[in-house]
Amino acid sequence: MNILFLAPHPFYQDRGTPIAVDLLLRTLCERGYKIDLVTYHEGRTIQYNSVNIHRIFNIPFVRNIRPGFSWKKVICDFFMFFKVFSLALRKPYQVIHAVEESVFIALFLKFLFKIPYIYDMDSSLSQQIVEKYPAWAFLSPLLEFFEKIAVKRSEVVITVCDSLTGFVGKYNPKRLVTLRDVSLLGDVEEENQNCLKRELGIDNNLIVMYVGNLEVYQGIDLLIESFALALKEMDKADLVVIGGAPSDIEKYKSKSSVLGIGDRVHFLGPRPVGVLTNYLSQADILVSPRIKGGNTPMKLYSYLHSGKAVLATDLPTHTQILDRSVAMLSAPIPTEFSKGMLSLMQNSALRLQLGRAGKKLIEEKYSYESFKREFNSLYDWLEARLVREDTAV
Repeated sequence: MNILFLAPHPFYQDRGTPIAVDLLLRTLCERGYKIDLVTYHEGRTIQYNSVNIHRIFNIPFVRNIRPGFSWKKVICDFFMFFKVFSLALRKPYQVIHAVEESVFIALFLKFLFKIPYIYDMDSSLSQQIVEKYPAWAFLSPLLEFFEKIAVKRSEVVITVCDSLTGFVGKYNPKRLVTLRDVSLLGDVEEENQNCLKRELGIDNNLIVMYVGNLEVYQGIDLLIESFALALKEMDKADLVVIGGAPSDIEKYKSKSSVLGIGDRVHFLGPRPVGVLTNYLSQADILVSPRIKGGNTPMKLYSYLHSGKAVLATDLPTHTQILDRSVAMLSAPIPTEFSKGMLSLMQNSALRLQLGRAGKKLIEEKYSYESFKREFNSLYDWLEARLVREDTAV
C-alpha cells in the first residue's frame, strides 16, 4: 500500500507530535508499506526503510517553529499544500494519513482525487486556537463547523486520549480509535546513574524534575512558585528543568532569582530523548504542573514507567490516566501544589509506593507492544475495507 503521510511540524525534533509520528512511521514500515512523508523544512532527517521525506521550501524568515497554532505554521502549511498537491498529481496513493491541521489538505485531495484519509487528531484545532487567542472566541462555531466536516469525511479518526475521543464523538465519525502514547524509556546506563548530582554539585539533596517545553500552559510559573513555598518547609531539594527555548529559560531563570531560589533551580535546556531514561532515573520526584488543555502529556507515560513518584495537577489532562493510587494529585494553585510536593519530599515510603504503582500501570496498560497492536489492528481494518471497496467497483 502507498501512503501519503502529512506531518505539519518540524520533523524530526524531540517533542510530542514528532515523537508520535516517528513511532507511527516505524510501525507502518514494519508492515511493508511505501510512504511519502511531507513535512516542514526544519528538523533532523531520520532514515527509514521505506519512507521518502519531502520537505517544503526552505523559508528563510520562518525559523524555530513552536508547538501549537502560529502564523509561522500557517505560512508553512501554505507551502505544504502545494508540495502535497504535486505529489498527488504524480503518484497513486491508497490512503492519506493526515496529522493535525493537514487534514484540511487531505479533505481537499479526497474531493479532487477520491483518496480516503485518516485524521490523526492530536488536539481539537477549534479548541486550541480559541484557547491560545481568546479574542477569537467568536470564530469558534465556524472553526467547529470545518472540524466537523473533516471528521465526518475521514475513514478513521485517531485520538490520543479519552477527553478528545469524547469531544470527537459528537460528530459521529465512521470509525473512532483512541491510540494513547507510550513510554519512551529504555535501559538505564549504570555509569550515568549519579552524574547529574555531581554535575550540579547538589550533594544529597532530593531532585524534583520537570521535562518538557516551557510554554505557559505547562504551568512553569506554578511549578517555580510552588517549589519556592516548599523550600521554606524543607530546604534539602533542588529543581531540575529539562527542555525549553532559550527565551523561555531566561524568563524563568529571572523569575527564580526574584523568588530567591535562583541557586536551587537548574535549567538544562533541551536534551535528546535517548538520554531521557538516565535523567528520569536520577530524579526523586517528577512533576507535571500543566494548567490548561485536555490532552494527556506524552511525558506522563515515561514519568510513570521510570518508577519514580509523580506529582501532577488534578485536572482532566492528567486524571484521564492518573488517580491517587499511582500519583500525587494537587490543585493547580501554588499553596496546594507545594503541599503535594512537600508531602513527597518528606515521605520516602510514599514516593516508593507511588513509583511502583505507576510503573505497574504502564507495564500492564500502556506498553509499546499495546500501541503497535492497536495501530496494526486499525490498518488491518482499513486495508480490508479498501479491498472490499475496490472489489465492489
